[in-house]
Amino acid sequence: MFIRFHPWLNRPVLTTDLLPAAQRDSRRLLIALHGLGDSMEGYRWLPGALNLPWLNILLVNAPDEYYGGWSWYDIVRDSAVGIGRSRKLLTDLLDRQRAAGFPSEQTILFGFSQGCLMTLETGLRYPHKLAGLVGISGYVSDPEKLLAELSPVALQQRALVTHGTDDRVIPFAMTREQINTLKAEGLHIEWHEFVKEHTIADEAELDVIREFIVRGFA
Repeated sequence: MFIRFHPWLNRPVLTTDLLPAAQRDSRRLLIALHGLGDSMEGYRWLPGALNLPWLNILLVNAPDEYYGGWSWYDIVRDSAVGIGRSRKLLTDLLDRQRAAGFPSEQTILFGFSQGCLMTLETGLRYPHKLAGLVGISGYVSDPEKLLAELSPVALQQRALVTHGTDDRVIPFAMTREQINTLKAEGLHIEWHEFVKEHTIADEAELDVIREFIVRGFA
C-alpha cells in the first residue's frame, strides 16, 4: 500500500475536484467520499443523478493507493490508526472549505462503504454543525469510542444511513445494531434499509438521499 505525501510537508494528502453548481454563486456543498478501491472518478455521475442544480459537489480521493484505486485506511492492519489519520485529513478539508466560503451549515458530508465510515466518524466529531451526513452501506469502527468523543454539536447533527439487506461485504445486521446503539444515545439518525447488495441502489434509494439533502438546506 502506498501513501501520497505532500512534497514539502512530508505527510499524506487528499486530492479533490470541485464540480460547480449550475446555479451561480451557490455556497451549498456536498463532499463525496468513495469506497475501498474506488476513486473520485466513480462518482462523476452523482450531480446528474441528484439533479440539484444549486448543489456544488466536491469529489475526494482517499490518501492511500489500493490496487488501482484509493483507500481511507488499511482494512487488515492498524485500521484505527488509518481511520484517525484520514479523519484528521477530512477535518482539515472541512475547515478549508469553510475558509473558502462554503459554510459548515451548508455542507453535506456523503460517503459510501469506507466513505460512509469516514463520514460518520468525522461528522459526529466535527465541532461545527453541518447540513447533514449521508452514509451508505458502511459501518462504524467503534461505537462506544465514537460516543465518548462526540463533538459538542453532535446531537444537533442530522444523519441518514442506508444499507442493503443482501450486503455480503458489510453485514446488514452489524450495521443496524451499531446505528441503534448510536440512536439510543440521542443521535438523530434516519435509518433506511433496501433489498440490495453492496452498492447504491436504484432511484428509490436516490430519492431518499435527495429528499434528505433538500431538507438539510430548508
